[in-house]
Amino acid sequence: MTTDRGPARGLGRGLGALIPGGMPPGEIAEQPVTEIAIAEIEANPHQPRLMMDDEALDELTQSVREHGVIQPLLVTELPPGSPGGVRYRLIAGERRLRAAAAAGLTRVPVTLRESSDRDQLELALIENVQREDLNPIEEARAYRRLIDEFGLTQQQTADRVGCSRAKVANRLRLLELPAEAIEAVQDARISEGHARALLGAPSVEARLAILARIEREGLSVRQTERLARRAQATGAALPTASGTLHDPQIEALEEALRRQLGTKVGLRRGRAGRGTLTIHFHSDEELDGVLERLLPEWMADEA
Repeated sequence: MTTDRGPARGLGRGLGALIPGGMPPGEIAEQPVTEIAIAEIEANPHQPRLMMDDEALDELTQSVREHGVIQPLLVTELPPGSPGGVRYRLIAGERRLRAAAAAGLTRVPVTLRESSDRDQLELALIENVQREDLNPIEEARAYRRLIDEFGLTQQQTADRVGCSRAKVANRLRLLELPAEAIEAVQDARISEGHARALLGAPSVEARLAILARIEREGLSVRQTERLARRAQATGAALPTASGTLHDPQIEALEEALRRQLGTKVGLRRGRAGRGTLTIHFHSDEELDGVLERLLPEWMADEA
């Protein structure tokens, strides 16, 4: 059967079974199927998915081109007189609709149902969560909308989409990350595991600093967790927004070098024992002073 991503993984329940007070289990599938013109369907304004896998969409388009749209889309009828000749609003099946249009089809099979704005939002969220079409941030925002707009608890949200309350809670925590980290998760530059590890850091500055190191140095989730624990511990290394670790031992060494050389010194530790030692100077005279301390014999020969 051709669907947005093949058979739904993990849940195996129809959308109707997940809407308490709505249609009973299986009723959506038993509604009459009809064909309507793609031009008469408008997108669901409550669609939570912001990003779409182009490669997967191309594969689905090829499948639709060869076999047609096997699983009907779910739509609701709009009031008469809607602008642009649009008569229906898509509730579920956005990828199938896009693939059908890309494959050159002009009509698609649909199941009609009466639907309020709340139903449209819930069904769109649930379909995407069921099919694992959302990235972790999109899913977190979907849960947040169910809670904020409809007054559901975390447990009710979990029951509605067929997952554990712990999963809902963990996804919602991702929204506590700085915007830069949220964007990194959405763009798949860091994993959800990295994102959860970042939450262990005590401040926005620390989280941004660790994020910079993840992207710059390719840190593993375990390494990220260790950095976050160090930042959390009193007196331990606290990453700054620049990514430099302010470790008490490193700071003491920098200060000793500063006194010895008479200028600012920066020490940065990297992976596998590597790092950089930066000696600053602001004039030729200051450079000469540093060289005299480091290379007195060489400076004597130059003189």
